[in-house]
Amino acid sequence: MGNQWKHAFVFHLFIFFFLLTGVQLVQSSSHHHHHRLLSKLFVFGDSYADTGNNQKSTSRSWKVPYGTTFPGEPAGRFSDGRVLTDYVASFLGIETPVAYRWREVEADRMRYGINFAFGGTGVFDTVVPPDPNVTMTKQIDFFQQLIDDGVYSKSDLDSSVALISLAGNDYTTYVAMNGSAEGFSTFTASVINQLAINLKRIHGMGVKKFAVIAIPPFGCLPQATILSSYQQCNETINKISIYHNLFLQEAVDKLNNENKGSTFIILDLYNAFISTFKRQKDHPGSMEFGNPLKPCCESINSKYLCGQTDENGVPMYTACENPKSAFFWDEVHLSQEGCLAVYSLLEDSLHQLYL
Repeated sequence: MGNQWKHAFVFHLFIFFFLLTGVQLVQSSSHHHHHRLLSKLFVFGDSYADTGNNQKSTSRSWKVPYGTTFPGEPAGRFSDGRVLTDYVASFLGIETPVAYRWREVEADRMRYGINFAFGGTGVFDTVVPPDPNVTMTKQIDFFQQLIDDGVYSKSDLDSSVALISLAGNDYTTYVAMNGSAEGFSTFTASVINQLAINLKRIHGMGVKKFAVIAIPPFGCLPQATILSSYQQCNETINKISIYHNLFLQEAVDKLNNENKGSTFIILDLYNAFISTFKRQKDHPGSMEFGNPLKPCCESINSKYLCGQTDENGVPMYTACENPKSAFFWDEVHLSQEGCLAVYSLLEDSLHQLYL
């Protein structure tokens, strides 16, 4: 009898333990229970991460039809809704950090970090500079100033993540300045080299966790696929992205080796885009996107872009009825739905920030 009782006790103990851990598991997955360790997000980069830093008067991110899905009006995001910054913040279990430009207006949101990303930014000066013209170096200067002013303490920085979204605008600039195919590899090396210097500088300020975005397949962006009536990606242009991302991987591996106790991860946007397209192709009926290469908001005249009007204020674009059915929002940016699809494929990588 004693033995039976012992078995029953062990069994109940096991059930109790299972329930206990089960509850914890539910807690951690439903709202990242362990995620309290990382309570701030500092964002650097370009329009894939910008949440409202560009000038209201000049940037199309503040004009209709941007922001139609979220928050319901233009709010400075280059999308119909949320961008990567919003999803990474929600992964960390925090609110989206305030855009640097609005830090005084929404000072309470500075406790979640700050977003320094400006649409149009590069590691170097770009042909379509943000207004005002801000490079990544300048964004880090803003950050340094806040630290010098005592806005963020050492423990704030210890429990923070830096999200870096950069490189597209540097290549657009290289091409616009008639950079040659021969000079391309040297240019890529200089972009990655500068990016590594920037990451080291942020790391030196006290940030230990980094999520660095790899560049998407440039040849699949609507500005490239329009030439095939949105039917196929341009593989030649995609090689630029592949080459850059290869160098980026090397630089990030080196940073991880040199800085034990810090974590640098890559968010592989390239493969996230490609697998979304592939999934759509393999299961055309089951996916929400009609033609993933076609943007929701298209310009009517190549002189204009989504969100722009002619001199009489007539819209020079057409926007689709349902942005949810589009992977791309405009000629280079994701829709909120596209961003969510990509984010869901990047989520696993983000868990590495907790290792």
